[in-house]
Amino acid sequence: MRQPPHELMLFAAGFGSRMQPLTSDLPKPLIPVAGKSLLDRTLALADAGGITKTVVNTHYLGEKIAKHLENEPVQVLHESNILDTGGGLKNASAVFDGPVVFTSNSDAIWSGPNPFSYLFQNWQDTCDALLLCAPVSQVTGRAAPGDFSISQDGMVQRGGEFVYLGVQIIRLDTVQHIREQRFSLNIVWDELMAKKTLRACLYPGQWCDIGTPENIALGEKLLRTRHV
Repeated sequence: MRQPPHELMLFAAGFGSRMQPLTSDLPKPLIPVAGKSLLDRTLALADAGGITKTVVNTHYLGEKIAKHLENEPVQVLHESNILDTGGGLKNASAVFDGPVVFTSNSDAIWSGPNPFSYLFQNWQDTCDALLLCAPVSQVTGRAAPGDFSISQDGMVQRGGEFVYLGVQIIRLDTVQHIREQRFSLNIVWDELMAKKTLRACLYPGQWCDIGTPENIALGEKLLRTRHV
């Protein structure tokens, strides 16, 4: 019986530039949506989805995130120089126990199945990474174009109508061989697309990108709809 990935890399190091002026003195993961921070909402989903170990990276206003999490069972890794998503995962890879982990952003509101549980249900050991996506027409707070096209068997290519929702399962060895310290996961995905080992599955619920101040109201509306 296959063992599910149970570890999570939660990205919280970014500057939140699109969220200005709210991020002038507050890191984006701590911005509240309907009275609860984006970071706490993501951690709650991870816990409910079976995650038993979470690593959070920080950089911009990282001390505020560390203080917020001081009583939480998470490990905080502060980056003195921002490493981007790929570099952040590579930097944290030594603290994980298994070869495969989840990664997640913390700037979205979800309505539907738990994204971590749902992603694992679709994980196949034959791929190197599995992205959670949805058609751009079915997400809130994100305009066309999408990020990817996805074939019937889940193969991923650049350009198309599908949006990456910020959660994936990925093998750590996909980042460990890269020499640079700072790099984006997009570099890794391009390598995996060339090898035909990048897959995606489609999320059946609703998702709202909380990347700008005006999108907070959209996320709160989605939460109200979810509880009707």
